[in-house]
Amino acid sequence: MVDVMPRRVVTGHCEVSCLEAGPPGGQDIVLLHGMKFKAQTWKELGTLNVLAEAGRHAVALDLPGFGASPACEASPGEFLADFLTQMQLTKPVFIGPSMGGRVALEFCLEHPELVGALVLVGAVGVQENRERLSKVTVPTLIVWGGADAVSPMANGRLLNEKIAGSSFFIIDEAPHPCYLDQPVIWHRELVSFLEKT
Repeated sequence: MVDVMPRRVVTGHCEVSCLEAGPPGGQDIVLLHGMKFKAQTWKELGTLNVLAEAGRHAVALDLPGFGASPACEASPGEFLADFLTQMQLTKPVFIGPSMGGRVALEFCLEHPELVGALVLVGAVGVQENRERLSKVTVPTLIVWGGADAVSPMANGRLLNEKIAGSSFFIIDEAPHPCYLDQPVIWHRELVSFLEKT
């Protein structure tokens, strides 16, 4: 197992708790989380370990008001931009499931120069951003559970249709948090995508 180091980072008016793993010189990865989850989820699932062993520098953070990060008034876009600066992360790959997918997608739309690639897993907020989706130009992997009852499969298909060059992978019969349901398949597809970016 690789070392996973807890850190606290002050970004503007926010104090953020995060977990860091992997070599500092590796490709930067930022992992967000869904409404019911937190940074620790990525450690327990083994994703931080998989990324670190693949030579990536992975940082999983608790969004303000979740996990060990207290709530703060900054918008996700403001706080994430500060977070990247404080952590010296250069055009990282953003991994965002569900709510975290919406945060990652909207951050990419607002700050395209700060994002290297997107991995959107059962993202919500797709319809609200549908008019802007074609503005996403970074490499994008879209992963959906075949039995997702929270964010319909149509959202994944819309992302795939509107984001040029995106890849769309369905985990058969998996529920909304498909990465938790089928971690072996999830890790395989994630590492395969990262090797191409």
